[in-house]
Amino acid sequence: MSSTAVGEGMGIHPTAIVHPDAVLGDNVTVGAYAIIGENCTVGDDCVLAPRAVLERNVRLGRGVKVGIGTVLGGDPQDLKFRGEETWVEIGDGTVIREYTTVNRGTTQSYKTTVGRNCLLMSYVHLGHDCHFGDYVIVSNGSQFAGHVTVEDRAIVSGLCAFHQFVRVGRHAFIGGMTRVAKDAPPFLRASGNPMKLYGLNTIGLQRSGFDDDTLHELKRAYRLLFRSELILTQAVERGRAELNLDVEQVRQMLDFVEASVREGRGVGF
Repeated sequence: MSSTAVGEGMGIHPTAIVHPDAVLGDNVTVGAYAIIGENCTVGDDCVLAPRAVLERNVRLGRGVKVGIGTVLGGDPQDLKFRGEETWVEIGDGTVIREYTTVNRGTTQSYKTTVGRNCLLMSYVHLGHDCHFGDYVIVSNGSQFAGHVTVEDRAIVSGLCAFHQFVRVGRHAFIGGMTRVAKDAPPFLRASGNPMKLYGLNTIGLQRSGFDDDTLHELKRAYRLLFRSELILTQAVERGRAELNLDVEQVRQMLDFVEASVREGRGVGF
């Protein structure tokens, strides 16, 4: 990235507005009427479509694409916010489509983050202090309240609504129009209002290269945790004694469920 305010080989439309404090890398494209505000950093090879807005305190990695009318770095929608310096950070290669909004963080974590190579489709909203992992896909119109965590390679279908502080585990699949008021465990499918679990995200896991032995052990863990007569604390305890903990994904599922119960959010059934 260039150390100066503007890099080389950029295509900045003459109607775009770029704040003097902004730092733009090489080969950046900025469309008509786009706005890049104060304290924003735009990585090499980024593309900002017409009327995209980086309001303030936004850091874009390399090769990020921002769609028409998208607003990144707006104030958090939190009555406790008093103008503290907080940020939005977007990882390399992520695509954010039209009319999406990503608010800055609050003093809870001081930033809202989206990882590498994610896809946020049109009209998605990320509230303050949301934290997304890498390769997350979110379909059109899904809305995330503040403090939501979505782990690596989770897939969220369209028009879903996420309560504040919930977590979505890695490789989880959330069906369309789901109301997510409890944690959605990793490697599973969840759908409905209220949200219910429907077994392993088998197709997604196979596409990600999970072998048959791992899928078998995850099915055993799912049945013990969510389809036995045990309460979750008992199921986790038995799982640590009876399941194959040499399989990393089994340990991850047990850890996730244990943390959900301990922290009082609960998990969908």
